[in-house]
Amino acid sequence: MELIKITTNGQITVPSEFRKQCHCKTGDYLQVEISGNSLTLKPAQVIDPSQSWFWTKEWQEKEKEADKDMEENKYKEYKDMKSAVKSLKKLVK
Repeated sequence: MELIKITTNGQITVPSEFRKQCHCKTGDYLQVEISGNSLTLKPAQVIDPSQSWFWTKEWQEKEKEADKDMEENKYKEYKDMKSAVKSLKKLVK
């Protein structure tokens, strides 16, 4: 157990060994939760709202599917954009 001190404006210093274990660096964000009289700090990712679609459950499932297809060589390469678009238009019909 590590003892830390609350300084001016309620600031604390997270000991370096804990920051290393949690892979936290200067400028990273921490999420704080309170339960009774205990505080829990967790590393947090801040996502730009314009990029939040990428992290939806549905999109991540499609990413996993695409990664699997790539691993299994289940993809088609196109020589140019025109032929790729033509192939995609056939799929939507």
